[in-house]
Amino acid sequence: MTPRILFGSSLSLLCSLAAWAPLIAAADSPSPAAPALGSAEGIRQDLRSFATLGTVLHVGAHPDDENTQLITYLSLGRGYRAAYLSLTRGDGGQNELGRDFDEKLGVARTQELLAARRFDHGRQFFTRAIDFGYSKTPEETLRFWDSGQVLGDVVRVIRQFRPDVIVTRFPVPPGSGGHGHHTASAILAVEAFKLAGDPQAYPEQLAQGLTVWQPKRVVWNGWGSRGPGGPSLLTGPSIPLDIAGTDPVTGESFGTIANKSRGMHKTQGLGQFSGRTADGPSVQTFIALAGEPATTDLMDGVDLTWARYPGGAGIGRLAAEALAQFKTDDPVASVPALFALRRQLAALPADPLIADKRAQLERIIQACLGLTVETRIAHAEIVPGEPFALTVDYRVAAKNADVSHAESRSPVLKLVPTKPGQLTGVLPLDFSLSQPYWLQADGAAGISRVDDPRLIGQPENPPALPIEHIFRVGAEQVVVADEPVQLIAGAAGTPARRPVTVIPPVSLAFSSEIFLVAPGTSRSVTVEVAAARANAHGTVGLEVPDGWTVAPATQNFRLTAVGERTTLTFTLTSPLPGDRPGQTPAGQQAGTVLPSAGRVTAVATVDGRRYSNQRQEINYAHLPFQLLQPPARARVASFALATRGRNVGYLPGAGDAVAECLEQMGYDVRRLTGADLTPEKLAGLDAVVIGVRAFNERADLKDAFPGLLAWVEAGGTVVAQYNRPNGLLAPVLGPYALSIEGPAPRLRVTDETAPVTFLAPDHPALNTPNQITAADFEGWVQERGAYFPGKWDEARYTAILAMNDPGEAPLTSSILIAKHGRGQYVYTGIGFFRQLPAGVPGAYRLFANLVSLGK
Repeated sequence: MTPRILFGSSLSLLCSLAAWAPLIAAADSPSPAAPALGSAEGIRQDLRSFATLGTVLHVGAHPDDENTQLITYLSLGRGYRAAYLSLTRGDGGQNELGRDFDEKLGVARTQELLAARRFDHGRQFFTRAIDFGYSKTPEETLRFWDSGQVLGDVVRVIRQFRPDVIVTRFPVPPGSGGHGHHTASAILAVEAFKLAGDPQAYPEQLAQGLTVWQPKRVVWNGWGSRGPGGPSLLTGPSIPLDIAGTDPVTGESFGTIANKSRGMHKTQGLGQFSGRTADGPSVQTFIALAGEPATTDLMDGVDLTWARYPGGAGIGRLAAEALAQFKTDDPVASVPALFALRRQLAALPADPLIADKRAQLERIIQACLGLTVETRIAHAEIVPGEPFALTVDYRVAAKNADVSHAESRSPVLKLVPTKPGQLTGVLPLDFSLSQPYWLQADGAAGISRVDDPRLIGQPENPPALPIEHIFRVGAEQVVVADEPVQLIAGAAGTPARRPVTVIPPVSLAFSSEIFLVAPGTSRSVTVEVAAARANAHGTVGLEVPDGWTVAPATQNFRLTAVGERTTLTFTLTSPLPGDRPGQTPAGQQAGTVLPSAGRVTAVATVDGRRYSNQRQEINYAHLPFQLLQPPARARVASFALATRGRNVGYLPGAGDAVAECLEQMGYDVRRLTGADLTPEKLAGLDAVVIGVRAFNERADLKDAFPGLLAWVEAGGTVVAQYNRPNGLLAPVLGPYALSIEGPAPRLRVTDETAPVTFLAPDHPALNTPNQITAADFEGWVQERGAYFPGKWDEARYTAILAMNDPGEAPLTSSILIAKHGRGQYVYTGIGFFRQLPAGVPGAYRLFANLVSLGK
């Protein structure tokens, strides 16, 4: 659950988030941010921005879709409020840096976007849409996402951020964004543009404190006559705009700053952008999609001054005077004028834009005073019920500034001052554990569940332990929003600042993501208990699906030291075949044992309180440390499965859980390196499985591959999983000609329910040791497969299956099998790396057949 935040309405939450936004953006960041506001030129730039009320919302589908130079130009060049709305968090994408996929990858890519925004000075928003992988059509995307809810989220962000202009990254039909998600993002942006100003649309948002808002126009940031999916086919009024320029504070070109921003998307392989400079013109085209067309500029017809507000003209005059009179060698001299400006601003009715401007003005005042505050805590991780101590250091750099500290307080708990600069508190026992708000509850297949609608759209949680420091400046008051941080030594000598995270006294972890238990049998299941606090003791039990049993019911544990671990073993028994009522599915042979599946959850009881949390650390050098605490659970599945052979070698690629799934199938798995790929070192193995994208990732595979083929020729079996056509480090993919080059987006089947035709029904891959039927392709997740070969030696390889997305020709290369000497070589684009951890019975049966070839 998210930490308790004491705000009464959506607007008050937005005002508070505006104040906390700099903390959220900077927390624990190892990335160099743009120049500090405290520099004189930085203050001058922010004064210019304060006087300008333009707001632009950029809309795309994924992290890394955004035009970072456009955001840089709008924020630093024009001083606008600029933001990027990514409909998804990139959960379904690839990871070039490690094994974090799905929700964990979504968290990492969220942080990459926030790191990018620290360079280009944009804001960041999201909807609840889940990235479910590649989609060929916007129709499929909108159906999977539950378009009404995602559309409502886009409307909500428009009403929150109040853009004057919306800029889509992709075209609407008949144009194509080259990806169903891309085109869908443009469709939803245009539709939301039409609805955001309608009080009859999503009225629950108005009841929650938002108000309607109508932008002036929505345009597509075109890329010329052709896009990644082909001709745009869009016509209509358009304007050119050169988005080149130079940051007036640092002197860097917008293109260079944009490359640094884009270079933060390292999990997507874009880190090389960080070192690139980019100068010179960058003329972009903006094509009208809806609203009043622009004729000369994006902001045609938009009042960019404070005069847009009744009573705001005076604020505009005061802001202009403050800018004109600002002295770079004496910023504190501007403080009286800024306080006068603040008093007049306070008289305006609050709305999200005003809230942002108030927060911006507070930061300018603090910068002119040279007022900086840091609240430190010895340990960032706190257990509910624990006392904690805070140290507060503040500094006023401006000479002759009449600044005094009045008090420090928190809106979520009581803080007690013990002596100057020292505070203590106790975290309540019922304080919620930290977890990203969009992962706190199980969502649907295409959309996250968020129980607090005020958080929808935000990039991450508000601070777990927000602090407000109150200062007196003469007769005025300044409130500095802060949160405690633990200083952790960094590799470059600059300490990382890790904010407070609320954790349980113990964490739990199963030894596998999935446990396979043959029908009516038992197997051991182990749970590791790790202590976050000394002298942790209690009991652990397992909650199992209906029909399953576990013994013993609970087990005791006692851990004396922090970090100490113990392993508890339970016996899990699956239902007998007769214990599972139901009818034989269509296409399944009569008498077939019906599968049983579900989840098993580990629960610890400590001092009368129940905890069921894993500890998952996401730690990349370019990102803040992230701690996830999802439920401690694993999948369980029981179905008929036959295997042959016993010993399997696994050569890892980009990272997947297939090796662990092979172990659940009963195989003894030996992890391999390129140096192991010789007939002598592979002796005794029945098969070798190559991990996903190993040919893209492993520098040792190219030279070692001939040795692997020699082992196949002597009678071995290899199952090579999919690779991507770009960036192959080992270009030879099989013993005979086989190429994955070609129109990669089309050489895949994204519909996980797509019918499958057996091209070689008598082949052992479909018959031994498991009889494969149409029923084995039911219940698959996300897709059938991707990056199928486009060319292969048809005389040498046997195509096993045909499948296709609706309206397309069948693809016949999802599984290709070649006889090589006395052995078998399999190349497959089938997404086993997704299906096996998901417990799909048919995927296990088919994979077992491939591994068993020749046995």
